[in-house]
Amino acid sequence: MNSWSNPWLLAVLVPVLLALGALLYAGWESHRARRRRKIPKHWPLSTRSLTNSEEARVWHWLARAFYDHHIMIKLPVTRFTLPRNREQGMHWYRLLGGVYCTFTICKADGRVVGCLDVPGTGGIPRATRLLKHSLLTQIGLPYWVIKSGNLPSVAEIRAEFLGESITTQAMREREMEERAIIAAQANLRTAISRQRSSRQSDFSPLSNWSNSTTGVRSDYPSQWQEDNSFLMPLDSRKGDLL
Repeated sequence: MNSWSNPWLLAVLVPVLLALGALLYAGWESHRARRRRKIPKHWPLSTRSLTNSEEARVWHWLARAFYDHHIMIKLPVTRFTLPRNREQGMHWYRLLGGVYCTFTICKADGRVVGCLDVPGTGGIPRATRLLKHSLLTQIGLPYWVIKSGNLPSVAEIRAEFLGESITTQAMREREMEERAIIAAQANLRTAISRQRSSRQSDFSPLSNWSNSTTGVRSDYPSQWQEDNSFLMPLDSRKGDLL
């Protein structure tokens, strides 16, 4: 009698074979996973720029507009948001882990004051834009979408992001101009002092040689310094004012 025709034997062997097959498959999958996690000898990657040309133009403008803040690039919203219910933290992290804004403006202490997106050639999908606007505005952060060819004024964006009035912005700009003038004056005084010291050191050997050889006091060095009209400029190298 054929053993495979025995129903009792089949009832025992089938579960054993299925379990063995599942065990072998699990071992094979585990081996594949370990191979994927293994650090490669040669990474198949290359460096690239953080921004494209359109984003870079907006980035440079933001650096001037928010000269007293930090401009963070493509920062995920999960870096500066916190779930109110910790038990749901992983759920929201999975949902929002891939959501980021092109630029995030923050203070020196790391507190975010607002976010901006720079749309690409295809624009920003409506659902993505609504999600970011809803999320950020509800937690008290302004969210703007801007292009390099249609930038707002510095006063407008600082008023929205920082709550500054036009008067405050004007006073801040005036203060920056005054500081720049003071710094330029200090640099100029330093350059003049350095040049005077250099001239004195250059002419002192001539004066000593004249007095020591002739025994007669010579006014040639002082006349050279006072009357000569083709002395070198203060400094031939590029300075802070150039």
